[in-house]
Amino acid sequence: MKYFKLQMLRDQLDHIPDYGLPNDYKIRHFQKGEQLKWANVETSVNEFNTINQALCHFNDEFGPYLDQMEQRCLFIENAKEEVIGTATAWYGRLTDERHTMGRIHWVAIIPEYQGKHLSKPLLSATMKLIAKYHNQVYLTSQTTSYQAINMYLDFGFRPIHLDEHFYEAWSLLEEKLNRTIL
Repeated sequence: MKYFKLQMLRDQLDHIPDYGLPNDYKIRHFQKGEQLKWANVETSVNEFNTINQALCHFNDEFGPYLDQMEQRCLFIENAKEEVIGTATAWYGRLTDERHTMGRIHWVAIIPEYQGKHLSKPLLSATMKLIAKYHNQVYLTSQTTSYQAINMYLDFGFRPIHLDEHFYEAWSLLEEKLNRTIL
């Protein structure tokens, strides 16, 4: 599928879908010193080429905000207490907005655990966490993450007109996902 960057928005944080985790998994908060666990998950889904690149990015983006990361970053653990997924209830601004809002950020589940019904519980928990701090939430993704886009649509996110590729990008997704989006 052709790659286009996307942004999506959910205008309110009422009625967040609720999904429970399958047995033998739990969601918990990031703790200081667990940067390598975050980097391992993000590298496993090819967000970075190396663990070192992931750690450098983590330190640049989140290093000064470790106290906030302990409140806003979630991990999924398996029965062996290994971190196998992460999502962050972060914050930011859309290019056309002046106020800060919630942001679904750095969502990933390592490939061996994808398809095990973990994404929806993780997104649900992340959105509920964001609702403690914000009234709206946005996210940034790409057309190649069409399965995640499908889930975000099911959670009430809608497309934001980002650039001149808006209609082409969302038309591709409508065809791929076999659903009306625009």
